[in-house]
Amino acid sequence: MTYTERLRNVSVLGAGGKMGSGIVLLTALEMCDLSQKAENRAQPFVLQAIDISHAALAGLMPYLQVQIQKVAEKNIVRLRQVYQDREDLIENSDIITQYIADVLNIVRPTTALEAAYESTMIFEAIVENIAVKTKVLSQINTNNLNSPWFFSNTSAIPIHELDEKAGLGGRILGFHFYNPPAVQKLVELISAKTTQSELLDFAGSYAKNLRKTMVPANDFAGFIGNGHFMRDFLYATSEIERLQAKATFAEAVYMINRVSQDFLLRPMGIFQLCDYVGLDVCQLILRVMSPYFSGENLHSPLLDELIAQGVRGGQFPDGSQKDGFFKYEKNRPSAIYDPKQKGYLSLADLQSRCDDSLGPLPTVFQPWKAVIALAAKDTFLQSYFSELQPLNTLGAQLAKAYGLRSREIGLQLLSQGVAQKENDVNAVLTTGFYHAYGPINNYFSEVSK
Repeated sequence: MTYTERLRNVSVLGAGGKMGSGIVLLTALEMCDLSQKAENRAQPFVLQAIDISHAALAGLMPYLQVQIQKVAEKNIVRLRQVYQDREDLIENSDIITQYIADVLNIVRPTTALEAAYESTMIFEAIVENIAVKTKVLSQINTNNLNSPWFFSNTSAIPIHELDEKAGLGGRILGFHFYNPPAVQKLVELISAKTTQSELLDFAGSYAKNLRKTMVPANDFAGFIGNGHFMRDFLYATSEIERLQAKATFAEAVYMINRVSQDFLLRPMGIFQLCDYVGLDVCQLILRVMSPYFSGENLHSPLLDELIAQGVRGGQFPDGSQKDGFFKYEKNRPSAIYDPKQKGYLSLADLQSRCDDSLGPLPTVFQPWKAVIALAAKDTFLQSYFSELQPLNTLGAQLAKAYGLRSREIGLQLLSQGVAQKENDVNAVLTTGFYHAYGPINNYFSEVSK
């Protein structure tokens, strides 16, 4: 079966969710572009957008329409060529409207899993629960006579487990888009030992056509991205406990969050990142990973406590941030949750005091957004961390210890066989998490001496 034939009938499971809707968008665009080639114009292209939630599906089509319009506006020159034989499409607005209609015509929203029984390719982006995933994948596999390929968006569950428990015979791989799929350039590719080579070849072509950066990860729970993120987060929570000898819980959260953002030149602090992903999602990922790494304590009592009190984070359908470790006003932190008081404490009441405790940043400091735009970024980073190293302020001490732990986690992923090489670890963190530099570096290698 050719690349085009494989994409003529596709299903996306969990299509109404944030990840699923992004996969629907990207795949529908690719399918539409294929359908507009002269040799394919007589062939039907169908994407079954499957979700158990009617409400989620109701929001899918408006989301797609807005996003497709943005794509069309950016590619109007190419689309004029595509529709050059349509004399009725004169204005750019006419072409854009037609393109939107053509892409949307491919998508079939439905709550019926049976719609996937004729697909030759299945994208799975449902709840991160191995029992649920295997049940759904097995049901499709049993009732689909086309021997479909399965691309799982799991961010933590080993692919060989899904393959074996769902009885897929090697017709599955992990194709982990980063959030949101329409924007993020990174895809982690995870293959089991049984994964058929044809799937890997297709995945390479598909990622290239979507202009994604594909980084391979070996088939270990959490893979590279969550393998680093979850351990990074657990280290941050241990630092909260240590700081509470001299600071309140809220002060400790603020200081570690600021250190991980400003002092380490990241796009957001570690607890803001947890809020963005969702505290409940982080808890679920840790539960998935924990049995596979028995020598580590991959568990956060703090997450359990916060979630039990109804603090979950995540995002609203419009992309705005829900409250988690932080309370957000216009997507900016305004207060910090205190589990003892079971409420939020204003940042204004503690920020200045905490900043004084941390001490100043290196004099050459520039915020993350400016750093990643620098033409001589590497030179700046060398200068910045050279100035940070001799500082003995609380902020510098916390940053150096945090950076060293991040490096250790990266090297751990290599020693465990999760990552194949250092560059893969660094690529996931710089591309998928937008860090200004990878965790495996020499900036912190001398800290412990």
